Amino acid sequence: MKWSSKNELFNGNIIVTKNNKIIYNSSFGFVDANKTKELTTDYTFNIGSITKEFSAIALEQLKEEGKLQLDDKVSKFFPELPKWSNEVSIRDLLYYTSGIPNVNWKKIKSNKDIFEDLKQIDSLDFIPGTKYDYNNNNIFLRQFIIEKITGEDYKNYVNKYIFKPCKMNSSEITPIDENKKYVAKGFNNNLVEDKPDFLVGGTFLTTNDLLKFTNCLHSKKLINKNSLFELGQQFNEDDSQSALGEAKYRNKNLIEHVHDGRAGNYEAIMISNIDEKFTVILLGNNYKGKIFELSDAIIAILKNQEYSLPKKDIK
Repeated sequence: MKWSSKNELFNGNIIVTKNNKIIYNSSFGFVDANKTKELTTDYTFNIGSITKEFSAIALEQLKEEGKLQLDDKVSKFFPELPKWSNEVSIRDLLYYTSGIPNVNWKKIKSNKDIFEDLKQIDSLDFIPGTKYDYNNNNIFLRQFIIEKITGEDYKNYVNKYIFKPCKMNSSEITPIDENKKYVAKGFNNNLVEDKPDFLVGGTFLTTNDLLKFTNCLHSKKLINKNSLFELGQQFNEDDSQSALGEAKYRNKNLIEHVHDGRAGNYEAIMISNIDEKFTVILLGNNYKGKIFELSDAIIAILKNQEYSLPKKDIK
């Protein structure tokens, strides 16, 4: 990690556990583009797509409470949406098989704009359940359904029923107050900072809070064994993702859970091997594209295998 930091291949925080104990917890690099203040383990980072697990877990929680079925159609909750909503189920939203076209980002300035844009969609890209397309309209619709059923803001719901039970005290759904004390700012290699995330649904948290979340989820404190199995299923196609990213099971028991994310210049990876009792989490705020190589090297070290250092890009 020191070598990677020195060679400008990683700027961020890392936590590693083995046999349920933290064996490595460190910070490398800087808080923002000014490069004057060094990161500490107190800093929060945007975790990109890993945040999508929270809306999926919330839907499973509501299913366990009998408030929805995964085969319920979107039109049950939003009859005002066009005809396609009669065909798309919650399950399709979880597995990215809805056929709903992607968000028209040019028109979007708020979550309300996203819902208005959904009203303008006149046809699906494919018959739901027949193909896979990983796009954010699936995620936003999940959030809207959660709000409709519970009558509360998605941000509040996640805070109450996921963050608090897992004691994730640093975690916050976007938009957040960028002037808060321990927020790592995303920046590129030209030292230009990312613009704030104005949509509801992203998440800022510390490496320690992401570790708390994985432990909480895997020990069935948030959802039961069947729900956890359901969320790990994916469309039968290479490179498809489940709502948990990549999940492996044995006899319906989760044995491995891997998810990565990117938002602007933030990068994140979480690898948890329940069988071999280790977890590796890397959160960065100056995108380098090396977190996969880094995590591979760390896992090799944990398994007492030969490891390779990340490759330095030729400039």
